[in-house]
Amino acid sequence: MFREMRRSSQLLSKEKVVGVLTGARRGVLSVLGDDDYPYGVPVNFVYDPTQGELGAIYFHTALSGHKLDAMLAHDKVSFTTMDEGYRNEGEWWYYVNSVICFCRASLIKDPQRKHDALVALAKKYFPPSVDIEADIAKNGDRIHMVELTIEHMTGKIVQEK
Repeated sequence: MFREMRRSSQLLSKEKVVGVLTGARRGVLSVLGDDDYPYGVPVNFVYDPTQGELGAIYFHTALSGHKLDAMLAHDKVSFTTMDEGYRNEGEWWYYVNSVICFCRASLIKDPQRKHDALVALAKKYFPPSVDIEADIAKNGDRIHMVELTIEHMTGKIVQEK
């Protein structure tokens, strides 16, 4: 169902793909938006490798808006992210590990699962001094948590030369 990567020599191992998903600070969610225009939006996210065969991606969204409407109308989405890259000594170009995931998006309805996903997201982004539980109690009802169930993912090393 999913295409194989054309330049297989640049294919990342599953371990490196998981490393990029775990370490990346932001990703881009792409949905089928208004009038069937692609809509890509950066999101903060957390990756959970324990969910399903390939893991799951979680992020929050407002209670209304373009992104939410698009996901509710068409649950097939893609998500891409990359690491910071590196440059070998004596070279001007960077090597960047990128990942693309093909997913099904759904809102987390179960209150405990929503809470757990929010805690995981907060632990990734909040400074240690922030009281995560107090913030969730104050703001948790003002957002949706989205789960991206990964159906296929690939990663590749990109050389910018």
